[in-house]
Amino acid sequence: MNTQSVAVIGHPIGHTMSPFIHHRLFRLSGIPLAYQVLDVPDLPATLPALRGLDCFNITIPHKSAILPYLDGIDPAAKAFGSVNTVQVRQGKLYGYTTDGAGCRKALENHGLSFHGKMLLLGNGGAARAIAFEAAQGAGDFQITIAHRPGSYHKANALAEELAAFARGRGDKGFRIVVESYGELEQDKGQAFDLLLNCTSVGMYPHAGESPVPEAVVARCAAVFDAVYNPGRTALLQLAEKTGAKAVGGMEMLVYQAVRAHEIWYGTKFDPADLAALCQDAERELEKRFGEGKEA
Repeated sequence: MNTQSVAVIGHPIGHTMSPFIHHRLFRLSGIPLAYQVLDVPDLPATLPALRGLDCFNITIPHKSAILPYLDGIDPAAKAFGSVNTVQVRQGKLYGYTTDGAGCRKALENHGLSFHGKMLLLGNGGAARAIAFEAAQGAGDFQITIAHRPGSYHKANALAEELAAFARGRGDKGFRIVVESYGELEQDKGQAFDLLLNCTSVGMYPHAGESPVPEAVVARCAAVFDAVYNPGRTALLQLAEKTGAKAVGGMEMLVYQAVRAHEIWYGTKFDPADLAALCQDAERELEKRFGEGKEA
């Protein structure tokens, strides 16, 4: 196979671990590549360069912004309204989402799943992908979408789309609630089986911040934080303090990349190799950034 031109795009993107992960995956599959990290403040202006690649990944803030520029889109990504993986065929862009699958696999590795009462923080691209991934297995459970001041309409729109998606699947026990962060903190009797943080709060260089206070975390049996830098976010430290099971974002990052390779090349990997990659990626992150400080 010819050398593949691959990239990850976002803005800002200096913290990305994607090159480390994708280089390892390409090495495992024996596919030669040239990999770029592209800081893209202006997405439309970058489209000609992107069409010259073989494939690329997308991170904040372009997961939803890329949608109007795609020539084709996977039905799941279209329903979810989020794309993080693009395949380029003859200069045309075809979009997919692998965030939800990556999150599901990360949870499964720790004996968790999308079930019971879930609290979703965020309503951007990753939040949408994860929420719809959860809704695909909808049964008798509830998702509460928390919103900041000024974000009610966006959170409510996501809730309405999830409800319509669930109705279309014939799910009757799937309940969606929209609450402000203030209401969430005041409702001290409300407990959750799983908190899903899909915001960037607590990400380097603001590693000391948590999206919700300890009082909210204490009402959650398990906490998943999509933030992977630092490895132990302030939110995860609160989860550990309160006795909740804590899962960081690195495994999601690895397994969404694995799913991307399956889409691009049909690659299958040895589970032992992927487990080793997750551990090595954590060590690499610590070497580069330490406890939230750039090396």
